[in-house]
Amino acid sequence: MADADGPENPAVSRFREYLRINTMQPTPDYDAALAYLKKQADEIGLEFRVLESGVENRPIGLMTWKGTKPELQAILLTSHMDVVPVFPDKWTHEPFSADKDDNGDIYARGSQDMKCVSSWYLEAIRRFKAEGRTFTRTIHLSFTSDEEIGSLPSKGFSESKAFKDLNIRFGLDEGIASPGNTMRVFYGERSIWWMKIKCEGQPGHASMFIENTAAKKLQFIINKFLGFRDEQEKKFKANPNAGIGAVTTVNMTMLEGGVQPNVVPAELSATFDMRIPPTTDFAALKATIQQWCEEAGTQVSVEFLVYGENTEMVKISKDNPWWEAFSSACKAVEIEIQPEIFPAGTDSRFFRKAGVDMIGFSPMNNTPILLHDHDERLNEKVFLRGIDIYCGIIPALANLEV
Repeated sequence: MADADGPENPAVSRFREYLRINTMQPTPDYDAALAYLKKQADEIGLEFRVLESGVENRPIGLMTWKGTKPELQAILLTSHMDVVPVFPDKWTHEPFSADKDDNGDIYARGSQDMKCVSSWYLEAIRRFKAEGRTFTRTIHLSFTSDEEIGSLPSKGFSESKAFKDLNIRFGLDEGIASPGNTMRVFYGERSIWWMKIKCEGQPGHASMFIENTAAKKLQFIINKFLGFRDEQEKKFKANPNAGIGAVTTVNMTMLEGGVQPNVVPAELSATFDMRIPPTTDFAALKATIQQWCEEAGTQVSVEFLVYGENTEMVKISKDNPWWEAFSSACKAVEIEIQPEIFPAGTDSRFFRKAGVDMIGFSPMNNTPILLHDHDERLNEKVFLRGIDIYCGIIPALANLEV
């Protein structure tokens, strides 16, 4: 496709081709995505294989570029293939069309989260290969499944013999766009707790003052959670430069219960989403929640739908040669980085538990944050600059002698 000022950059065309593959949950077309990725590997000259993740029909794509010293620990460049659902009527362009407007903005689900990152890896290595360059360390590129619904395939992959055999020491994963000039870099991430609080009580006719109701207990619970939320929000607003990943966020996401308007229900429940920094005392926080349930009254229980304790963080100081290599490479390509704790969950949490230092990074500055939003888009100039940035970072890591 040609632009008004000339032919489109082939890298942009390939990026848009990937965006047009519908890998939307809950029925992502992984076969089409893997076929596209295999075609890229064949063109570039990389080994490609499909690995089992331990989750049925949820494969992991893996490309490998062997280093000149394959005995050294390898580098991982990871990204996920799936994207979140869309509401097409809320979009100004069809979500899987990868339409590009006159400003160069490319509209597609996955343009920021995170098919751009997959494409940056591939385009950088395509450039290296064309230039005849080699690196001392082996580079692996993984393309994972179901990151948007919990990353269970990545968890299985990270615990497998196949992953251990890759001998990986350091890796890059996704970040988030930055509206300002700096670029955000994530060296750890918050834990996810999804909790369903169930309150049981005395049922009866809604015309009466009934004691010991489920509603009164649930009111107490909601007040406790949202009061804690207010405390954390004040803490964040007092120091926003630390990033939202430095505090705990709490949101009530579901309410369930009741049978009809004139019946006091015997059971009500609320579900909360809590995201917790890695520096938190998890045992103490869990004990606090349990105490709230006890204080609310009898027959109040908590069920953890998702529970994690992510304490692993990459050391971001000069005495970590990997961080020094990464940060120095960023400085060399004239970008200012802002280290933060990632506010949500990525595949990195499982790779970190497996002993790999993982950095989350998506070089999209001066760009609105649109992951999971309507009209998700990325400007082609930002995309093309991202390739140049990775062309500076990847060699610094793949040639690191430690």
